Amino acid sequence: MRISRRDFLSGLGALGAAAAVGRLGGRTARAGTSDYRALVCVFLFGGNDGNNLVVPSGGGYAAYAAARGRAGDGGLGLAESDLLPLAPPDGGAASYGLHPRLADLKELWDAGVLAPVFNVGTLLAPTSKGDFLARRVPRPLSLLSHQDQQHQWQTAISDKDSRTGWGGRLADTLPAGTLPPVISTSGNQLFVVGAERGPLALPAAGGSFGLTGFDGSPEANLRRQAFDHVRMAEEENLIAQATAAQVDASLAASKIVAPVLEGQASTVDALFAGQTSSIALQLLQVARLIEARAVLGSPRQIFFVSQGGYDTHNDQLERQDHLFADLSPALKSFYDATLQLGVHEQVTSFTLSDFGRTLKPASGGGSDHAWGNHHLVIGGAVRGHTTYGTFPELTLAGPDDFSDEGRWVPTTAVDQYAATLATWFGVAAGDLPAVLPYIARYPTANLGFLG
Repeated sequence: MRISRRDFLSGLGALGAAAAVGRLGGRTARAGTSDYRALVCVFLFGGNDGNNLVVPSGGGYAAYAAARGRAGDGGLGLAESDLLPLAPPDGGAASYGLHPRLADLKELWDAGVLAPVFNVGTLLAPTSKGDFLARRVPRPLSLLSHQDQQHQWQTAISDKDSRTGWGGRLADTLPAGTLPPVISTSGNQLFVVGAERGPLALPAAGGSFGLTGFDGSPEANLRRQAFDHVRMAEEENLIAQATAAQVDASLAASKIVAPVLEGQASTVDALFAGQTSSIALQLLQVARLIEARAVLGSPRQIFFVSQGGYDTHNDQLERQDHLFADLSPALKSFYDATLQLGVHEQVTSFTLSDFGRTLKPASGGGSDHAWGNHHLVIGGAVRGHTTYGTFPELTLAGPDDFSDEGRWVPTTAVDQYAATLATWFGVAAGDLPAVLPYIARYPTANLGFLG
């Protein structure tokens, strides 16, 4: 068997994505999974327009319609009759409705396992519109910048650069195991980087994880011996030693993970049948990894998946429609997988995004960058059938708009949103500042959406 230089480097690059495996330290993870819990971060890159994710109905719809405008006239308003009503459990009238493409998520609301959290954003302290305009409180850096706001959502630190994300810092609180407790199917994102722990970055379904050209044949075994010899040729060099340790650990990880990624013995694949979107394939891989949790020796896991395309400066209605058409069934299939595996109360998924978007339409049928945004939390432990946080008053230049275009000053900090998830995950109140350094600035660290 011949192996090209390109194939060899491609396989080694897949292993390099597991950069932190070699830094796990000497502690050992518990083998049992009865106390298993997992968090699944679903990042919507580009800045999802939460104003059309959850829309007020009934008495609140008129203000929304007046500001958003009619779809046929270049506006972004959804027809009230098209909304999927989020009816309360007592059967009363719904105050809000979901985007019409989110029918699968409407089923999760009806099942009591989905909750919207309103007007969440990057903050440095509780902030009113007056505080913001008078600069009485510090402002997040580069408020309307994609990259900066993506980093701030992922780090929960908005006044300086951070080399770690809150998912990675959460992983730092966990004991080491066979694999890193934090896994990304969307590259080495800042969210998953810790001070002590780093991520295992895996390909989505259809990708490979491991070296190519080592198939167990005599020729391949000789090739592997030569490869190991080359790697250890400079064993006195500290960089070479570190690299060799990393590759050794990565090879070990690939041996464990590769069969899982390939779906060997998986029972959850059928739940994703017919879905070919990137977000569905990523969530399928996460479901497979959760299914294999006992084999992987993982009592706690943190996952990062993503969907791009939400920077909708034009043609937003059509573009968001297509994105939600992929996102909704993928999230439903993933929840169904956790239900089938008997861990639906032990797995919580949640959305993040760069920022919200303006309520007022922009030219070209789009919207511009804004601030506070609405997010969704899904799982058997979610106290669903209700909403959390404070919905903004949908008046341009009104009490919640720091501009005249519908840019909401957040009434809930990403720190509080993250702290609620971290507390459910098992972080003690006294340990929260190690994960979320500014959490003490807020009146509550638990928003109550998880039981």
